[in-house]
Amino acid sequence: MPSAIPELFAWLSSAVDGVKTNLSPGFRGLSSAIALSKLPSVEVTNYEQARELREIGAGIQISYNCWKVLELLGAAAAVKGHVQETIIHRNCITGEALKKQNFSSADPQYRGQRVRRTRLQAALIAKIPRVIKLRKRLISLTNIEEGGVNLVFEDGEEVVADLVIGGDGIRSVVRQSVFSGHAIQLTGRTIWRVIIPKSLIIDIPIMTSSTAWWHGLAGHFYNCLVDDPSETPEEEQIFEIAVHNVVPAASVKEKRFSWGIPATNEIVESHFTEYDPRVRQYGLWKEFSSFAGPRLEKVTAWDKVVLIGDASHPLTGAFGSGAAFAMQDNWFLAQAIGHTRMSRQPLASALAIFDSIRSPYYKKMYEHLDTQTKRVQDAKANNLKQSFEEMLQLKIKGLSGGDLSWIYQNYIQTVWEEYLGAEKNA
Repeated sequence: MPSAIPELFAWLSSAVDGVKTNLSPGFRGLSSAIALSKLPSVEVTNYEQARELREIGAGIQISYNCWKVLELLGAAAAVKGHVQETIIHRNCITGEALKKQNFSSADPQYRGQRVRRTRLQAALIAKIPRVIKLRKRLISLTNIEEGGVNLVFEDGEEVVADLVIGGDGIRSVVRQSVFSGHAIQLTGRTIWRVIIPKSLIIDIPIMTSSTAWWHGLAGHFYNCLVDDPSETPEEEQIFEIAVHNVVPAASVKEKRFSWGIPATNEIVESHFTEYDPRVRQYGLWKEFSSFAGPRLEKVTAWDKVVLIGDASHPLTGAFGSGAAFAMQDNWFLAQAIGHTRMSRQPLASALAIFDSIRSPYYKKMYEHLDTQTKRVQDAKANNLKQSFEEMLQLKIKGLSGGDLSWIYQNYIQTVWEEYLGAEKNA
């Protein structure tokens, strides 16, 4: 049974001035390798739990914030997908269009796109040395008081690292090892995803004409093209379908896993029997159960461990930017390490800089999600007699309302320059 792909990045002792980096080839690991390899005396090796190098999932959202970090990593030009110019929000039962969102950008280069995850992975792999060790699963790490961290893999191999960068996902072994009191729980949200040839739904124009969200009270159905029609023949174009079911976590009795469990049409459809039949029966689903935990006060530990990506912010939602956040983390970390090495500061100083930039950013995300949750709960409490249609409008407003430019328009190079300026003037 597939499980979450762990991503472990470790700075290992080597020559006097040299450092080796070991990590795995998901988005977090690959972007870390690219960013850190720009520093002097860095050699990259990739540890990967899977038996083969592959990406699990369907499509992934690339917005302005993600394009900018991909540019800094030198990988943006190789990433192409479907430009999202319009999103239609629909009534799940009737298919009626409830709201239309149009998107534009002063620079078309940075317009939001839905992209095959495999294309993003390939673009990142092309930028690092292909030294990858498969079937390497981390099971524990311990602090060595005299210096370093001892890492133990399932196959018995042990490694002593000067710095461990833990990007091993929502169910992070690294996070659990350094913050043993932190716990994640099932949120009650389950997502089923599938990618299918466009040809299977070409006779349903309501699905193929635009990206759409089909809203119900206990979740939604999402469909979107993930290929650039200008470069992919129609018969080869792929659609992504994702359906979200949200129930009280306490009502979920069966064991749930967080990543890529196969599911049948019957299982998926049993949760969406009220939906328009046109959006229900599609095929080889993968099930992803959502887990979340409280915010960490710090994303560093022991002066030699740092968490990035989902491991550092086990949120109830990632704003469609989880990959961008992880890549931004890695770029900031590389800048902080390079900056402190030039002035011969200890590694702990680089981690302190990283934490001072990223922890407040993720705190703001938690606060935003808490505010949104309270707004919905208050609206429900004050409007117990709302109709189905009114409740759908409330959900749509929650998805599209509020200024989130601090996420989607975040240019990390500017953030770093602002940090350097403030440091200089301190």
